[in-house]
Amino acid sequence: MIVIGSDHGGLALKEAVIGFLEMQGFKVDDVGTSNQESVDYPDFGEKVARLVSRGEVSRGILICGTGIGMSIVANKFPGVRAALATDEFMARMAKEHNNANIVVLGGRVITPESAQRMVAAWLEAAYEGGRHQQRLDKITRIEQEVAGLGS
Repeated sequence: MIVIGSDHGGLALKEAVIGFLEMQGFKVDDVGTSNQESVDYPDFGEKVARLVSRGEVSRGILICGTGIGMSIVANKFPGVRAALATDEFMARMAKEHNNANIVVLGGRVITPESAQRMVAAWLEAAYEGGRHQQRLDKITRIEQEVAGLGS
């Protein structure tokens, strides 16, 4: 299961990505938006990030006009590693080095074809662990400290 959400600026790209995912055999949970009316991206970023943060789904995709706003929102949630990707290399590295559980795309800055290639690269990549895990552990410690959970 992959959860996906967008604002109005990412709607068209979201629909293209959903079609691609379904053709690849993935089950997709679309949490909105569903039309071109102007909406606030934090509302949809929160829906996806909360599901990933709680462990209800392991992977999510967020899309807004540039991907910047959705990245900011999603990374407020504990355990979420949302990575903005603008090409296939970034999408692959987001998984291999950062174990990104949400990939973020810009609906107004990339084509449906490039988005499909980026999503495929992210889904096919495997987290490398090793020295990268030490770095993620540091991020987790920071996250816990800021939340008042750590020392």
